Amino acid sequence: MKDLSGRTALVTGALGGIGTSICETLAAEGLRLALVDLDESRLSELEDRLPVETYPLAMDIADPKAVAEGCDRVRGEFGNVDILVNNAGILSNNKLASSTPDEWRRVMAVNLDSAFFMSQQVVPHMKRQQWGRIVNIASWAWKAGGLTAGTAYTTSKGGMVSLTFSIAREFAGDGITVNGIAPCYVMTPMVSEQLSDEQRASLLENIPVRRFCEPDEVAHAVRFLISPKAGFITGEIIDMNGGLQFD
Repeated sequence: MKDLSGRTALVTGALGGIGTSICETLAAEGLRLALVDLDESRLSELEDRLPVETYPLAMDIADPKAVAEGCDRVRGEFGNVDILVNNAGILSNNKLASSTPDEWRRVMAVNLDSAFFMSQQVVPHMKRQQWGRIVNIASWAWKAGGLTAGTAYTTSKGGMVSLTFSIAREFAGDGITVNGIAPCYVMTPMVSEQLSDEQRASLLENIPVRRFCEPDEVAHAVRFLISPKAGFITGEIIDMNGGLQFD
């Protein structure tokens, strides 16, 4: 396969800053898109802006029953899902002592459980056709222990990295690649609204490239990982942290 024509991609968290950029980038490749988020009206607005065949799907991805039913609807519309981008996530800045049990469970459900449920739904088709791509949007917090990020968020992203490794190992011989991207301080509402001016200024002093990551830079990395030429890369986590940490 020389290109991605005729393929279907499902993107969770499609309405966020990163998610919308991913959808726009994949639409430019001519992919059919299943757009998954919570707000039905805003999904319809995004659908109208994209120049490809799309299917907006409002559902709670933390609910395994909703995920199964939603994926059935996508299959009814497009046949199957060839590319999955697990991008949905919620931020929590609370550290250990101030994290509540409900907060812990909700962050894990949205950030980690959903990626597991979605992967379960799409992998059987990918295995049958001996081709598939899964890209998990993690975070630099997973390896840094979280600076401004809270305990639940940091742990959920570490779990997503382990999930990436596990699925990649299991299906490496089936033409399915599973990779992750670990961005750091992407210029989305998580940075612009949930961090103070002082926090942002302090962070910029410590980021060697002296700027925040842009959503379309993450989308470009997704585009590369799903491309046919990236078929020899699996179980990899691409750091996008502006030089904050080298491996």
